[in-house]
Amino acid sequence: MTRYAENTSVTSEASRSEIERTISRYGATSFAYGWENDRAVIGFRIDDRQVRFVLPMPNRNDREFTHTPTRGTPRTPSAAATEYDKAVRQRWRALALVVKAKLEAVEAGIVTFDEEFLAHIVLPGGQTVHDTVMPQVARALETGVAPGMLQIGAEP
Repeated sequence: MTRYAENTSVTSEASRSEIERTISRYGATSFAYGWENDRAVIGFRIDDRQVRFVLPMPNRNDREFTHTPTRGTPRTPSAAATEYDKAVRQRWRALALVVKAKLEAVEAGIVTFDEEFLAHIVLPGGQTVHDTVMPQVARALETGVAPGMLQIGAEP
């Protein structure tokens, strides 16, 4: 299976800029970007909703970067870096696509903002809805017993 934009030459910086322009066009009043080790984060505010996406980065030491796919021979450090950069560019292009598609779906009236971005909405404690609710959902799916009410801030 092919990945969206797997051979893109669009830089990560250009994709981040595109995301910033896109969210501005749809009414964002703030935008933030940062990274640490193996992930990048973007955040923005539209109306009274703060949204955060965490973009996992590949491990630059993974075999897919350090060795060739067909013969499994080691790549030069330069070739490994090229392959890693290619994977990072692909992820940023995919995130730009996701953000744009979600905002357009909201704009077209297909879904509401909350429906489309629910998992990524940041709650007052700093966690996203996904981070807060998913342990309870996983437990319900595992046990077959749904909680009477999902508890925001409950222990996982």
